[in-house]
Amino acid sequence: MTQQAISDLYEMVNVLGKLETKMYNGDFLLTWDRTTDELRAVLQTAELLEEAYRRNARTRMFDGRLAVSIFRDQSTRTRFSFASAASMLGLSLQELDEKKSQIAHGETVRETANMISFATEVIGIRDDMFLGEGNKYMREVSAALDEGFREGVLPQRPAVVNLQCDLDHPTQSMADLLHLKNHFGSLEALRGKKIAMTWAYSPSYGKPLSVPQGIIGLMTRFGMDVTLAHPEGYGLVPEIVDRAGSFASESGGKFRVANSMAEAFEGADVVYPKSWAPFAVMQERTKLLMAKDEAGLKDLEKRCLAQNATHMADWECDAAKMAKTKGGEALYMHCLPADISGVSCQRGEVTADVFEKYRLATYREAFHKPFVIAAMIMMTRFENAPAAMREMIQR
Repeated sequence: MTQQAISDLYEMVNVLGKLETKMYNGDFLLTWDRTTDELRAVLQTAELLEEAYRRNARTRMFDGRLAVSIFRDQSTRTRFSFASAASMLGLSLQELDEKKSQIAHGETVRETANMISFATEVIGIRDDMFLGEGNKYMREVSAALDEGFREGVLPQRPAVVNLQCDLDHPTQSMADLLHLKNHFGSLEALRGKKIAMTWAYSPSYGKPLSVPQGIIGLMTRFGMDVTLAHPEGYGLVPEIVDRAGSFASESGGKFRVANSMAEAFEGADVVYPKSWAPFAVMQERTKLLMAKDEAGLKDLEKRCLAQNATHMADWECDAAKMAKTKGGEALYMHCLPADISGVSCQRGEVTADVFEKYRLATYREAFHKPFVIAAMIMMTRFENAPAAMREMIQR
């Protein structure tokens, strides 16, 4: 590594050191639980790790110990991003398969949390299937770790990182924010930029609310002009929508709700068309899932797919709608995988020509996630993260 490259890394650490954070021995569960400085610190650390990685620098901050993942839903990007983050930092990955554990024999959450944490630095959890339950479960694990550490059962208190729950998808939204920062040049340059977070048609019905909620709950904190658009009856968790409005007022940004994708795309700098299930549907679905009511679930799916189909044409991201955006060249974003018309499904969220135009950009968007997760681990596991980063650069 050249001397200039080393100097650049040190300068990034100096910027990190000026931010006020209180994340040590804590968790990263919701972006709105964290201060703006803490969010900036995660982004700064992620960028520093990205730069070090690109220069083939050694980023192994731990010598042994575990990173444990618990995936209660299917995953590709987040699963491999967590594994990449663990490896990058020198942690060994162990995935807890609940079917192979003693949970099936009645082991409690409190007991499991302690038993997997004797030599563990971080527990990553994805639990987004049950509205009202996912984030609750993460906090139950967190409380068990607090007790284990306080009572001397655990020599260290592992961090819990939310890899997606029913309320938020912070590793995704923070990776999206870093993508926007790079695209527009800085966080300050995001002020006044218009982003359309819109529902889009999908041939499936049970997609979580956490991505759109994460976007409106984060981008409003950085002065963006955020439009949430969805058909009548496809609203999100009301408290989070209210929170987004408050954040916009505090940051000098804007927030509004519209019922037209075409209207939301007008003059937009960024578009994020993504399907989700209506709040009321997710409430009903959760009750049916918990009751293991297979017949009820099939009936709900049938009703919801029929309802979705009535919005097929008006809520597909296509070239005509993209032409309405600023200069006809808004940045298209998606958490992936997208439902691509004529590719992954007959009709979906986005037409093949639009997605292909931005396909590599969405891959770059996803690239940030391992580094965001690694940054969350760093900020929660090191009392003085800037000092730890300086040691890394010296090595």
